[in-house]
Amino acid sequence: MKSFASATTALKRSLGARVDLSREGCWAASFDSSKISFLPEAVITPRDEQEIGVVLTLANKHRVPVTVRGRGTTLMGSAAPVRGGWVIDMLRLKKVRIDADAGMAHVQAGAKTADIQRAAEKQGWFYPPDPSSKEFCTIGGNIACNAGGMHGGKYGVTRDFVIALRGFLPTGEYVEWGTATKKFSAGFNLRDLWIGSEGMLGIVTGAVLKLIPQPAARWTLLTAYADEVTALQAARTLFRARVQPAICEFLDRESVLCAERATGKTVFPGQSGNAVILLEFAGGVSEMEELKPTVLAWAQANAVAHREAHSREEAEALWVVRRKCSGAMFELGDAKLNEDIVVPMRNYEKFARFVARLKRSSKLHIPTFGHLADGNLHVNIMYHRADAAETKRAEAAVQKLMETVVALGGAISGEHGIGLAKTPFLRIQHRPAQVKAMQAVKRALDPKGICNPGKMFEVVCIWKFTKLQVQLPWDHK
Repeated sequence: MKSFASATTALKRSLGARVDLSREGCWAASFDSSKISFLPEAVITPRDEQEIGVVLTLANKHRVPVTVRGRGTTLMGSAAPVRGGWVIDMLRLKKVRIDADAGMAHVQAGAKTADIQRAAEKQGWFYPPDPSSKEFCTIGGNIACNAGGMHGGKYGVTRDFVIALRGFLPTGEYVEWGTATKKFSAGFNLRDLWIGSEGMLGIVTGAVLKLIPQPAARWTLLTAYADEVTALQAARTLFRARVQPAICEFLDRESVLCAERATGKTVFPGQSGNAVILLEFAGGVSEMEELKPTVLAWAQANAVAHREAHSREEAEALWVVRRKCSGAMFELGDAKLNEDIVVPMRNYEKFARFVARLKRSSKLHIPTFGHLADGNLHVNIMYHRADAAETKRAEAAVQKLMETVVALGGAISGEHGIGLAKTPFLRIQHRPAQVKAMQAVKRALDPKGICNPGKMFEVVCIWKFTKLQVQLPWDHK
């Protein structure tokens, strides 16, 4: 890997103790949740946002690759410094201020998503985007990947809550996209261009986020179905009735069985291994009371069993199956290709039948769960890494999965982004002209190609790399 010794020396002179050159520090920043390691030359932990401008000015001058990381929860390799160079760790930039009158959160990029939610809740406000790693992931990373979560169907994803951004272009120049106002139509909307750009067009240092009033009441219902197609048909029936759950989580039979074996409990006594849909409704107290009879009638007509929660404690008990399913899948294999695809609602049943065929043809376990309100499903292709035949079948299965998802009018990623892991599939989703347009934007804003290079456009088969054997705090296993 190319050395940038002279530039790193100049960086150390400028920022002193904020620059870590130690082997231990560089190794810790060499990988994200993909667990593929690329050793950087230095790790910078800025104490204020302006220091990021200093780093980028030097990096641009000397053509040093720069990768930004929050907590490294991304599964896609998006925060792995594949070209070496420097890593900027946003750990210290974590301020959160709630404007209770305007219903806005002023946050720095290193603030944890859950901390933003808690700060908003104290003021009677609600920040809905809720990635499963919210106790660890940062808002900067959420913005970089346009993260979603279980609330996406009703409330939207990160992009829908970003009012304004600030940060630095790859050249080191400071920019602000938008202001802390509810309307802004002064020039090109480069704010939205940065959201989901995975740190390739500049570095976000802070944001203004929209908040909504905290729901007064919540109600949780768990429903069971004989098979996946029946479950997905039932969900569509509910949506056609113009009922909009705050959360609508689907778990196929394999996911449920894994969770049941992990917990030692059946979801519905006497009916082990049914597909399930877990629903949460949120709104006003009277709204919930009016909604319940409609939803319970739907459950009675479409599900083989259902259980409602009468308290938050009971609701938490129902959520156990959803929380346990992902980690429990490792009983089916020691490796997984976890794909966060999106399927249009009109093709839910077609997709369920496709997955059933894919399981048979690949001879692999493929437990699937996800967010039915927006079609974002997590398809987990399980295999044993040491088994060459299984590995080959897994690679073929993920290729077929992506081709089918796009053919059904869907997306290869709903909330994880491209990073390294999805680079083999980008051109299934996008025509050559579309890829060229994205590359043109990259060249225009980052002419020397220093910001998160090696991602998105260059094909990398991440499953061919040897993974680090490390346990991260947010790991399901």
